[in-house]
Amino acid sequence: MKTSCSEFHTLRGVRHHVRLWGDAHQPVLFLLHGWMDVSASFQFLVDAFKHDWRVIAPDWRGFGLSEWTREGYWFQDYYADLDALLDIYSPHKPAYVVGHSMGGNIACTYTGIRPDRVKKLISLEGFGMGRGQPDMAPGRYQRWLDDLKTPPTLRPYPSFEAVADRLRKNNPRLTDDKALFLARHWAQAADDGQIVLRFDPRHKMVNPVLSRLEELLECWKRVTCPVLWVMTNEIDPRGWRKDTPAQFRERKQAFRDFSEIVLEDSGHMMHHDQPQQLAAIIEDFLLRA
Repeated sequence: MKTSCSEFHTLRGVRHHVRLWGDAHQPVLFLLHGWMDVSASFQFLVDAFKHDWRVIAPDWRGFGLSEWTREGYWFQDYYADLDALLDIYSPHKPAYVVGHSMGGNIACTYTGIRPDRVKKLISLEGFGMGRGQPDMAPGRYQRWLDDLKTPPTLRPYPSFEAVADRLRKNNPRLTDDKALFLARHWAQAADDGQIVLRFDPRHKMVNPVLSRLEELLECWKRVTCPVLWVMTNEIDPRGWRKDTPAQFRERKQAFRDFSEIVLEDSGHMMHHDQPQQLAAIIEDFLLRA
């Protein structure tokens, strides 16, 4: 395995962990993890890269080794955190950005907000949230108020092997060694000896603010760099977030310079399932003139 190191930065009052691979003089490549994931999850993908990169992989606030917050979690904070990370690691020129799932959603919208900060963008099944409807608002607010009174919790595990078993249950493609590697980064030992996830359970609280896809599309229209969407053959793109085929095309057509590719024989955690194929796709796109 390629060796990583860790740095910590206080971004907007929250201590963030950043995992780094490669030499500081190599081209900067940001890898942004998804919901309920951690930066170490990209180890297999980084190992598969053929070219030399300075990989920057943060743990989002409330995940991994980054600090939890008292106020909960909002997408606007992720945009600001990414902006601050770019100030640190790529302050003078645009960077390559790859985001998986939630990380892809963050990356796509951020790139429309700050189009001069990103040179090329790849989203790995992070194609935007569902379409919120006004009649959903009362129920969302009610669920949010209920969550405030009874916050969600996470159950502990007796061992890292038990966490690995859960990961393999969620993704049968994971080998035993990969699952145990992920478990040791996905969880930690508590003072009582039980194994707990490195994940603030408040991430599971419903967001009271409805997703407004129309606002995201307006941001996407301002993206000026080349954009690649990578999807797997196990997810029917016509069913993405209950979109019709025409609605899914609307998402793609928001970008000026757009391409897409389907990764075969993979589930949603494509950086675990097919790291060699995915690395080749990423590097071909980023290094293409």
